[in-house]
Amino acid sequence: MNAHAPKDPHAGHEPDDMAGLARHYLKDLVYGANDGIITTFAVVAGVAGARLEPRIVVILGFANLLADGFSMGASNFLSIRSDEDVRRMRGLDSVEPFPGRHSLATFLAFVVAGVVPLMSYVVVVGPAQRFPLAVGLTLATLFVVGAARSLVTRMPWWRSGLEMLVVGSVAAAVAFGVGAFVRGLTG
Repeated sequence: MNAHAPKDPHAGHEPDDMAGLARHYLKDLVYGANDGIITTFAVVAGVAGARLEPRIVVILGFANLLADGFSMGASNFLSIRSDEDVRRMRGLDSVEPFPGRHSLATFLAFVVAGVVPLMSYVVVVGPAQRFPLAVGLTLATLFVVGAARSLVTRMPWWRSGLEMLVVGSVAAAVAFGVGAFVRGLTG
């Protein structure tokens, strides 16, 4: 251990209250939820923009949900482990001894939030309402997840919700545009 390395009083410490846990895992939860919502909506929007069959949304959506969710969790695990290896190499104390827990938080947030854009294709609604409902559910979920950040930060709930809504909406619009553009190229 490097005698001159600053000691982190929270190194290796897992918070034991709900607010502390939420703050500790906030990055993983927001990252997973936002990516889950957006990548799943990208499938929905891409298929809708390309005017493919609705069952394609369900097939690709759930394949994306589980495969990309696992990939996100695994990537978070490897990222934390890599960062910890660099810290050890420099003689610094470990900051995060539980990368698997962060990985699980990312995966669960991805899947729970990411299933929302698929709900209008899983629940029986009229074909004309599926995509508009998916858009509405996606936008509402982006806002709610963003607003929920304010429970453990100092940002006002409405501003936090709007921030995530705007960023997510831009990504969602890009996904729809790409689907429509590619349909034009292939149709």
